[in-house]
Amino acid sequence: MDGTSQAPNCAAPGAERAAAPGAGPGSGRQFLTLSGQPVKAVYRPEDAPIDYARDLGDPGRYPFTRGPYETMYRGRLWTMRQFAGYGTAAETNRRFKYLLEQGQTGLSVAFDFPTLLGYDSDHPFSDGEVGKLGVAIDTLADMERLFEGIPLAQVSTSMTINGPAMVLYAMYLAVAEKQGADWRQLRGTIQNDILKEYYAQNTYIFPPQPSLKIITDIFAFSSEHVPKWNTISISGYHIREAGATAVQELAFTLANGFTYVEEGIKAGLDVDCFAPRLSFFWDIHNDFFEEIAKLRAARRIWARRMRERYGAKDPRSWAMRFHAQTAGVSLTAQQPENNIVRVALQALAAVLGGCQSLHTNSFDEALALPTEQAVRIALRTQQIIAEETGVTNTIDPLAGSYFVEALTDQMERQAEEYFRRIEEIGGVVAGIEKGFFQKEIADASYAFQRRVQQGQYVIVGVNKYQMEEEQPVPILKIGEDVQRRQIRDLRQIKRSRHRRRVSETLRSLAAAARRGDNVMPPLLDAVRAYATLGEICDTLREVYGEYREQAIF
Repeated sequence: MDGTSQAPNCAAPGAERAAAPGAGPGSGRQFLTLSGQPVKAVYRPEDAPIDYARDLGDPGRYPFTRGPYETMYRGRLWTMRQFAGYGTAAETNRRFKYLLEQGQTGLSVAFDFPTLLGYDSDHPFSDGEVGKLGVAIDTLADMERLFEGIPLAQVSTSMTINGPAMVLYAMYLAVAEKQGADWRQLRGTIQNDILKEYYAQNTYIFPPQPSLKIITDIFAFSSEHVPKWNTISISGYHIREAGATAVQELAFTLANGFTYVEEGIKAGLDVDCFAPRLSFFWDIHNDFFEEIAKLRAARRIWARRMRERYGAKDPRSWAMRFHAQTAGVSLTAQQPENNIVRVALQALAAVLGGCQSLHTNSFDEALALPTEQAVRIALRTQQIIAEETGVTNTIDPLAGSYFVEALTDQMERQAEEYFRRIEEIGGVVAGIEKGFFQKEIADASYAFQRRVQQGQYVIVGVNKYQMEEEQPVPILKIGEDVQRRQIRDLRQIKRSRHRRRVSETLRSLAAAARRGDNVMPPLLDAVRAYATLGEICDTLREVYGEYREQAIF
């Protein structure tokens, strides 16, 4: 020993690391949200200066950042809907009843591609697609079979349909009528959001202006006759699934919503007459906090616009209500069991973000339509969150989190910048025609795919932690006999119906469309006469024409 002494190290273990956030191994890495937004190591009060009354408010109070209802899940859980539909109406009816027996609290209908595009099952364009990705609906007879033994007065039904939404809605009302149900008590939603179809999902029929006219017809008809029905579900889901970022989903969806409000006002409707029945539909992706912030920002932006710009006076017009669905685009065919974990975390984000209705995807949906086992696991995921985790005991538990509030503010600012750009180019319809939305989404999708390919964003089982061999997963297969049976039943309906009555109702529909009258009353007459979906859409195609997308490079 040299006689020198060393000063004792009195620092607590880990103190050096705690004193320098972001230092240490991996500090050179970029920390980004899923949408590519930078994330700080630590958030402090100065990152989220909160004016409680202005920015948050209590749940059920303007600006509804903390939720549309005062008691939220302490008063009533969200509606648990599992998106279901395949094959024939009778097969889907059996799946509906199975889900209701398992504790599902609302129905959600998936339609096949021919139905989404307004074609009958015997149309040449339908060949090979009948019943494959949803249920085939050609006439009122199919809708009657779809809901056989299910009292529509007692169940809430959501229908994901856009171009021919008015026809499926009319069929649903006709079935309820046959059951003796009071339309004024019916609860449910039609998606009916055509604007996003032109740049995201592409299941459109008519050009934008006549499509918007039909939507305002539905607003007016329902406010008088079906007041509890949600006449539109303004959907960010398909925008996000097409490759948009969370901010783009937020901004583009709300811009579409503002357009529908403006169209309703231009049609002479009182905003407070139809706005309380507008609802939204959000995609819930993997970035847990980004998704929660998106939902909170959406409610706040909507409330402010409805009150300050559109002059709505009814608080129900300010309060955004929405359905959420876990991100189908996040599901992987590799190691599909991993999807159970992804869906559980996405569902938890939807709940902490304050959804009113939720669909959880099944783990096998990257491979095929879900099996009964897979859809049961997806439903049980929601039930476990609701019953076992305690997250429903208090309302908006993340309020006041520096990170969540800062992220909410940031997403609101970025959405407002998009609104400014959309207004500069002439609005949503002009943006569609100029390819603005399509290009923004394509660029975002490309940027994300580059991150995945370069390993900057990890997808477990895809670009990291791969397995050389994977066990096959049983999948649901839709047989080719479905198309034969559907066409056989359709031809039987055509033979047995009153042909003259069908022709008269279709002529009345065409005349109403040409005059600019509300098309819902003649539509109801046509479906009651068992006119087919294709016949009705063809009648309106002759009046309105068909939309053809312009190629944009």
